[in-house]
Amino acid sequence: MSRWDPTDMARSLGGGLLSFPVTHFDVQGAFREDTYRAHCAWMLDHELSGLFPAGGTGEFFSLTPGEVAAVVAAAVREVAGRVPVVAGCGYGTAIAVDIARGVEAAGADGLLLLPPYLVQPSQEGLERHIEAVCRATGLGVIVYNRDNAIVRDDTLARLCERNPNLVGYKDGVGDIELMTRIHARMGDRLTYVGGLPTAETFATPYLTMGVTTYSSAIFNFMPEWALGFYRAVRAGRNEEVLKRLQDFVLPYIALRDCGRGYAVSIIKAGCRLVGRDPGPVRAPLVDLTAEEHEELRLLIERASPGELAAAA
Repeated sequence: MSRWDPTDMARSLGGGLLSFPVTHFDVQGAFREDTYRAHCAWMLDHELSGLFPAGGTGEFFSLTPGEVAAVVAAAVREVAGRVPVVAGCGYGTAIAVDIARGVEAAGADGLLLLPPYLVQPSQEGLERHIEAVCRATGLGVIVYNRDNAIVRDDTLARLCERNPNLVGYKDGVGDIELMTRIHARMGDRLTYVGGLPTAETFATPYLTMGVTTYSSAIFNFMPEWALGFYRAVRAGRNEEVLKRLQDFVLPYIALRDCGRGYAVSIIKAGCRLVGRDPGPVRAPLVDLTAEEHEELRLLIERASPGELAAAA
């Protein structure tokens, strides 16, 4: 049973940085709960406002519904109510409803509703899909606006009127006009989460539009650096933000763009380099090459040498 009321959960999430842990696998691709929980515990030693197991960085798209519930249950046991646990949820409506109920039973506090699989739904279809998930559970729901699930402001407003547990909006599109319309219309009815890859790149401009938090995949292997960046953004220290972007984020993005599907692979590589090996990515993703690992190691060494020193 959730320890967080949906409204309180959303308010808590909006007050700090969010972490999306990678899912740990062994060499055969099976979930490794022990190392996963150890990784979550390490991240929870740092200041966090929410943990999102089995999200995009956690390879939600490669997990079965049963595995999603198992990963979420492991995170819930480790978190023990300290921060909200928001589970990934998605695929077609029937599967999403099943996942929502499964993670609620596993103790999740909320859902991050990813786009439905494959289809290109209309606004009416998206509205029905989101509402079915909201009504299937008492958990707080955050809609992830990206790819084939671009929810307009009028659609979102209708959903919020009918579903009090729809409490968040995560943007993975970067449509400034749409984001402005949604924030102007919905105000503090929702908590807004930055979800563009890599979220740090967009953190400063999005803050001016009411997006007070974002999902930091980098937190998986450089938590102190990620928190320092977030604090600089919130404090308006723009010169520091720009320097951090130039020194690490932008070359990191260039490396990430060397391979298709590297958005998750590069995070797992970073974890490996700081001594917290999460195992390989699952197919159809592939891991970074040895040369790319070395390039990432040099980036981490320049930006946050303490992370590598702690792993030595």
